[in-house]
Amino acid sequence: MMSKKNINRSVVTFVASVTLAATLASCSGSDTKPSTPSATSPATTTTTAAKETAKPTSSLSGNITIDGSSTVAPITKAVAEDFAKSNPSVKVPVGTSGTGGGFKKFCSGDIDISNASRPIKKKEAEDCQKAGVEFIELPIAVDGLTVVVNKENTWAKCLTIPELKKMWEPDAEGKITSWDQIRPDFPKETIALFGAGADSGTFDYFTEAVNGKSKVIRKDYQPSEDDNITVKGVQGSKGAIGFFGVSYFEENAKKLNAVEVDGGKGCVSPTAENINSGKYTPLSRPMFIYVSKKALARPEVKAFIEFYLNKDEKLVKEVGYVPLPGDALTKVKERFTKAAVGSTFIDAPVGVPVAELLSKDLK
Repeated sequence: MMSKKNINRSVVTFVASVTLAATLASCSGSDTKPSTPSATSPATTTTTAAKETAKPTSSLSGNITIDGSSTVAPITKAVAEDFAKSNPSVKVPVGTSGTGGGFKKFCSGDIDISNASRPIKKKEAEDCQKAGVEFIELPIAVDGLTVVVNKENTWAKCLTIPELKKMWEPDAEGKITSWDQIRPDFPKETIALFGAGADSGTFDYFTEAVNGKSKVIRKDYQPSEDDNITVKGVQGSKGAIGFFGVSYFEENAKKLNAVEVDGGKGCVSPTAENINSGKYTPLSRPMFIYVSKKALARPEVKAFIEFYLNKDEKLVKEVGYVPLPGDALTKVKERFTKAAVGSTFIDAPVGVPVAELLSKDLK
């Protein structure tokens, strides 16, 4: 235990030390300025980084209703997720009732935006007109319909359009049931067919490109608006074959094989380069969003479409589709800025370049 004498000595020593330190600080302070953090100091760096990473939120609010193609949905959902980061008070649910189902809701005025994996049809445009729904047609990507087979299928590496027609046309129903009927050197393996349902734009485009007329197809196949069901169906049968957008194949490339398609100029695989260049024909197609002009008057909808078109190329690549070729996206932005209503893609023949159709005037 410290004695009272020693305690007093310690106190005196401590006070003397503090006094001396204060005196020295006072003397030195007369010749120097208080120090400030340097530009490279940790504190400043942390503050700067915090400012850079902080994302201001907007004052926009409301609901933007979207439905339609399950093929286009991955792009729109990716845009909606990014948009929500800076616009948390705007809700953007994305439905997937198929292109046809989406247009029914859109032309009834029930939704603001319709995702479509094909152009609007004349009858659908007439329905919109009758209901007083004016729309802006905006292509947002290019897709290659991909024909897929089971991983154990080692024979169908490439199929011609006539061979696909022989397999999928209405006359094939109940008659073409084995692979050796498609080509004599193919094995006698039972064919199981899977694909998009009748409300799907993928269904419309595939049947027109392969069978020569939209919605003309054999009835003894397994249709679904959910591409994941097609994946599982083809995966579950050695002789199975199906079709859907290229992004779904990219997601399931470990489960399925993509078939090269010979459109008359040799076998071509559904790669981004071949789809964009037009080599992958006739199964390359544009994909769209259709925006209600009335909805576009709302600031949150206008901001969303502006965001969509500015992010289009990046997000289209991220989800596995092909960005619009050349200056096509610039023309799409011009169409949006002018709020030009109507369609230049109605009844367009399969395989016409997107940029060519975009160059047609709209009011």
